[in-house]
Amino acid sequence: MPAGWRFIAQRALDEEFLDWDVPFALSSNPQRDLSGPGSMAGTIEPEYARMIGSDGAPLLQEWGTKLYAEIDGHIRWGGIVTKTNYDGAKYTIACEGFSCYPQGIPYTSYMISGKLITPKDPYAGRDKNHDGYIDGSNPKKKVPKAPAPYGGPRIDVFDAFRSIWSHVQSQPLGYIGITIDTHDLGEKLGASDGSDPWELAWWNNPDCGQTLDTLTRDIPFDWIETHAWASDTSNDIDHRIRLGKPRLGRKRTDLRFADGENITAIAKPEGLGDEYANEVITLGKGEGQKMKRSQVFDLGAKRLRRVATVVDKTLSSASSLRSRAERELKGRNQALQIPAIQIRNHPNARFGSWTLGDDILVQVHVPWVGDVSIWHRIISDELSPDDVCILTLKRSDQFVY
Repeated sequence: MPAGWRFIAQRALDEEFLDWDVPFALSSNPQRDLSGPGSMAGTIEPEYARMIGSDGAPLLQEWGTKLYAEIDGHIRWGGIVTKTNYDGAKYTIACEGFSCYPQGIPYTSYMISGKLITPKDPYAGRDKNHDGYIDGSNPKKKVPKAPAPYGGPRIDVFDAFRSIWSHVQSQPLGYIGITIDTHDLGEKLGASDGSDPWELAWWNNPDCGQTLDTLTRDIPFDWIETHAWASDTSNDIDHRIRLGKPRLGRKRTDLRFADGENITAIAKPEGLGDEYANEVITLGKGEGQKMKRSQVFDLGAKRLRRVATVVDKTLSSASSLRSRAERELKGRNQALQIPAIQIRNHPNARFGSWTLGDDILVQVHVPWVGDVSIWHRIISDELSPDDVCILTLKRSDQFVY
């Protein structure tokens, strides 16, 4: 076991601590992901008597055990044992973050946002002779127009996110202990006029995890899963999902990531490939020929025309459509990206000093290009017992909010 590290096992449901120092040998380092559960894997070998429960079953059970990586007194990763197998005396364990739990769980309730409401017409059927007047009225009174349909109440994106999680954790044997930030995103699901309601209905057999993933993808926002001791004197562990409005992290001018200082290796630099575009078409509110549309170009580009199409039904004004297209274009016509860097624990950026979603300036030397300084966002981090960390990155200007 590396110095300062220990692995802690806890029952998934009642959170009884099972072992404070699991003899766990990592085969895949604890990895945290932006808007994803992350993962960790390892083995136990040989068979340890204390890792067998009083019922004769291993303490680390699929969907029955929570496992944490604690480093220097801080919980740096938490997850659920999701897969195990046995090979003689070797016990192999794979874990995923708590936020993997809704995957495969059916949504068995009903939720709708922006429902089309058609009011009852109080004069319906009162013009049986179809002369345009209310039957029996004296003097004759014209039949008023029927009340116009309208859009019903709409749900904020974050409220829908929380509601799905609440549904998952409210079921028998379903409480995993996650709390979720309470603020709103400020963007509502469905069209305001009821023309395109957002609906989640049990009879369509929706998957809770897939629905959460779709919300995150279609209405871009960030979330991260965190685990921490409730206090310095408590054995309680807080589990939380932080929601970004619309993103998490910040520009880190206080940290330095430089070749020859704390960067010890970089992944092969790459261009944007299929994501490159020098023209963007944005399609907004409406259907058919009435659909709102905007188109922007990089007329200074010295490459063949490549087009990206973005669909965002929340946009209706010409200015919002053009702004969305311009932001997309900015992120799609850059040349170079550093997909990952390996760093060592260093005063430039101590481990734990950043958070997922932060923007960092990566300063490296790239053969054929020279010295480059490019802002990237941290979308994943992977801590290693040998005091190095791998940061998975994506160019900051590729994110559009």
